[in-house]
Amino acid sequence: MVSLYASREKIYPRSVSGLFSRWRWLTVWITQIVFYGLPWLEWNARQAVLFDLEARRFYIFGLVLYPQDFIYLTGLLVISALSLFLFTAVAGRLWCGFACPQTVYTEIFLWIEKKVEGDRSARMRLDKSALSAGKLGKKWLKHALWIAFSLWTGFTFVGYFTPIRELAVLSWTVSLGPWQTFWVLFYGFATYGNAGFMREQVCKYMCPYARFQSAMFDRDTMIVTYDEKRGEPRGARSKKADPKALGLGACVDCTLCVQVCPTGIDIRKGLQYECIGCAACVDVCDDVMDKVGYPRGLIRFSTQNGMAQGWDTAQMVRRALRPRVLGYSAVLLAITLAVFASLFLRTPLKVDVIRDRGSLARMVEQGRIENVYRLQIMNATESTQRYIVSVAGLPGIALASDTEIEVLPTEVRSVAARVQIPPASTGGGSHAIHFTVRSIGPDASEVTEKAAFLVPR
Repeated sequence: MVSLYASREKIYPRSVSGLFSRWRWLTVWITQIVFYGLPWLEWNARQAVLFDLEARRFYIFGLVLYPQDFIYLTGLLVISALSLFLFTAVAGRLWCGFACPQTVYTEIFLWIEKKVEGDRSARMRLDKSALSAGKLGKKWLKHALWIAFSLWTGFTFVGYFTPIRELAVLSWTVSLGPWQTFWVLFYGFATYGNAGFMREQVCKYMCPYARFQSAMFDRDTMIVTYDEKRGEPRGARSKKADPKALGLGACVDCTLCVQVCPTGIDIRKGLQYECIGCAACVDVCDDVMDKVGYPRGLIRFSTQNGMAQGWDTAQMVRRALRPRVLGYSAVLLAITLAVFASLFLRTPLKVDVIRDRGSLARMVEQGRIENVYRLQIMNATESTQRYIVSVAGLPGIALASDTEIEVLPTEVRSVAARVQIPPASTGGGSHAIHFTVRSIGPDASEVTEKAAFLVPR
């Protein structure tokens, strides 16, 4: 009887300290301060960052975007993808090991678990022990803290789409709407499940990045590597023993590099797709090398070519500037500059001209020919604006409706525009005309839109 599926063995990552551990916790603090703090910032008497789906407006500090500005989201996604490709080509899975939300929240949940249940050996003993009041109390406390943190995370996430101060009042008075309640619980449950239970399984089986990373790696990509030439053959020995006399390498086979790995792999087996590049094994191995009096770097960030040819750090840094990386950098820089230039030069006024289909061309007083249009004017600023509307394109063409329009901050206003031309001023058929909407004030902006004027034959 051969089983095609192996049961999952729970991983108990050991605590580790060192340079990369400090960097990882620094990114945890930075990302979480930004995530949990940003919704509470105010800008112009409103939430600084708010994606108001109901009103179809997206506020990012002083910037107000509409669904028509979807192209900027596309540009942001392209920039993010190219940044990921660039960083992966240069230094492997740095995003996964230091800034990915799955890594960040797993670190936080593990920290809570360690505070409640103890370090690796204590947690293993607790799980193997019989059910008791002490064990039940620790488990309940751990899960209560996990659930509280998860609900706070879900609440904060929803606070980017619903004003978070209003959301806090509704939560306090137990008056949340059905959709708000659903999404708070949904994202809370996702955080609780992914960071508390699934952990490394998300990285190993669910994340697509782990699968296509090999397409972005080459032999000059910086990865966490084990120096096999220096470390093998591995074996235990006393601190005072001469490894050369024993025919041993630098690796003392303590297996601490396996015990600290959040995905449970043995880095000494070479490059594996499960490795997220967190460098926990680098920190613990350097600590062991210090204790036994050997040089650091048995496990380190290096490249496959660098390990094979014995390059130093300077040589590997120079090799990182290869054509592939320069190409990614050039394209990323060009797209980033284009997107930010477009945002900077963006006109805070949008105009759509829609022909009134319920009213065809008609003859009015003095034989003038009239067409009716619907102008949708979007004020993308946070101050009231007054606009002057004019029309051109045919001899004697003029507006018979109001030419001055007031639009409130971030408002989309629809107004009727009656356009007339003198009789016999042009032949029958469809003729191109242009509406111009110009703002009055210090921040002058102007938009011109094309339309068709119909003249009966």
